[in-house]
Formats: sequence, structure tokens, C-alpha cells
Amino acid sequence: MTTEQMLDKWQSLNADEQEKVLAFIDSLKRQKQQLKSGSKLGKKLRQIRQEIIDSGLPLLTAEEADREKAERQGG
Repeated sequence: MTTEQMLDKWQSLNADEQEKVLAFIDSLKRQKQQLKSGSKLGKKLRQIRQEIIDSGLPLLTAEEADREKAERQGG
């Protein structure tokens, strides 16, 4: 679709419809940003995990992590 075709479609919409289109575009941009942020967090967590492994400390199993969590919460 060309820019001209998009502009023609845009101009055929009333003000309320144009607002809905803009809101949809904004929601797409937010979703894209959230995915990008999640990717950065995942990268940071993998880096931290690797640092722990490199330090020689053993990683906890899922059961050990659950047990430690329960102990820290007082149960």
C-alpha cells in the first residue's frame, strides 16, 4: 500500500474513526516497546546467571529454590 492510498483511506474516516486508528497505532507501539524491554531483562538475567555459574556457586534446583523461598517467608 502506498502512502497516497493510506492517506486516502485516512481522509475517508470521520474524526472518531481516526482517533480509533491512532489509539490502535499507539497500542502497537506500546506492545513493541514491552517486547523490547522484556528482551533486555531476559538478557540481563542470563548474564547474572552466567556470573553465578562462573563464580563456582552451584545453582539451586526448582525444589531447592522453593524451599529457600518458603524459609525466607517464614514458612
